[in-house]
Amino acid sequence: MSLLSLLAALLLEQFHPLSSRNYLFVWMNGYVDFFEKHFNAGEHKHGKIAWLIAMGAPLILVSAIYWVLHAALPLLAWLFCALILYLTMGFRQFSHNFTKIHLALREGQLNEARTLLSSWRRKACDELSAEEIARVAIEHALLASHRNVFGVMFCFIISMSLGLGPIGAILYRLTQFLNSRWGSDATTELGEFGVFARKANFWVEWLPLRLTTSTFAIVGDFEDTIYCWRNQSASWPDPESGIVLAGGAGALGVRLGQTILQDGLPEHRPELGIGDEADADFMQSAIGLVWRALAFWMILLLLLSLSNLIS
Repeated sequence: MSLLSLLAALLLEQFHPLSSRNYLFVWMNGYVDFFEKHFNAGEHKHGKIAWLIAMGAPLILVSAIYWVLHAALPLLAWLFCALILYLTMGFRQFSHNFTKIHLALREGQLNEARTLLSSWRRKACDELSAEEIARVAIEHALLASHRNVFGVMFCFIISMSLGLGPIGAILYRLTQFLNSRWGSDATTELGEFGVFARKANFWVEWLPLRLTTSTFAIVGDFEDTIYCWRNQSASWPDPESGIVLAGGAGALGVRLGQTILQDGLPEHRPELGIGDEADADFMQSAIGLVWRALAFWMILLLLLSLSNLIS
């Protein structure tokens, strides 16, 4: 069921992408604001209670719906899983923007590429060269592919394997959202309230980050991926994100990171990867890396499904 649900969700998004997920974020913002308003007293224990209730309620609801549908008709349970993945995964959320930037660089439209990247990153990119645009776009795409595709997919597969239904996808996506609202560096005014959200995000992300990077190693340059992962990821400002970025750079044979101009000032970033400077060709290679990684897991799930049928 996991393989069919993933295929259905990916195909549905390719042929009928959600034009906007703003309505989902509006609902989630209201949902999270409710718990922050009623539980936030600036202490760690209050943040922990709020996180557990905010997370537990949808997980119990989704699991209950899945088992009711599965008991009534397995086909309905499969459709429900596909719907959950369709709402939580977002392959087109990053591939569409990345492709536009890639085409703009191919056609020599540097200002257009800067505008597109600025809109995607929500940071000004008016001072970046073509090589820097390609470098930053690849970094953004590698992280987006993990957070919008592979992270959701891995958690979904694990929860389905444990017989818990599609709650893994909800767990991953909501954990990220709660961390962005309560646990990120931009929310320091919440005090100790956001500490648990940050810790929970670390533990939920621990295995998916490493599975994503391991997959890049398998479908890319294995030795360089492992080398960059082990020796460079910890130098990135966010070491967890650095695992995917360093591993992805090694798999592609490209150099990422490095100093760029941001708002007129140099932004010093450690160098990741080994090999050549980024350009439009490497952007095409990054697209291929993500598709190969996705195809690898689809084939692996297919083999596991056939093995179960035979046994």
